[in-house]
Amino acid sequence: MGFTLAIVGRPNVGKSTLFNRLLEQRKAIVDDVSGVTRDRQYGISDWNGKNFNVIDTGGFVHGSEDVFEKEIAKQVMIAVEEADAIVFMVDAGTGITHLDEEMANVLRKSVKPVFLTVNKVDNNDRMLDATEFYSMGFEQVYFIASASGSGTGELLDAVADLIPEEKKDEEGKDELPKFAIIGQPNVGKSSC
Repeated sequence: MGFTLAIVGRPNVGKSTLFNRLLEQRKAIVDDVSGVTRDRQYGISDWNGKNFNVIDTGGFVHGSEDVFEKEIAKQVMIAVEEADAIVFMVDAGTGITHLDEEMANVLRKSVKPVFLTVNKVDNNDRMLDATEFYSMGFEQVYFIASASGSGTGELLDAVADLIPEEKKDEEGKDELPKFAIIGQPNVGKSSC
């Protein structure tokens, strides 16, 4: 399947907006209403010549009794298991919430690289507010605005660093299939 990156977080932090930006298409529905994304959604992205799979997930609500939120939480956990690395998205505009803390607690148990990605950092005031997320204790913290793409390059550089180079043959070229044309003499082999 190749290298896989999952985008997780609570509802309405901009996961689907980032997913669409990484795919360079509008595959995921983006809405201000919570719960629009329910199932995992897959796509392929590339950065600096490296291809990788991306999983968009619904908003994680830990311990909810709502039937939809329970199922969304299950889908998020499946995505975390499938992924090689995780973008944990939070919202600079609202600051740290208890739902962010619950998702952080889940991700702290993982041995996979986690990129804490503070979204909606689109001006200097938001940048100042966003520094509170350092208190969550994640080593890799990125400040982005997924709607405009600001800051996503640094995040993608860090993701690309984790992706192994594709294997090449001895001559440094991509391996292509090899075949031979055989047959009786003078039956048109050379005109193939």
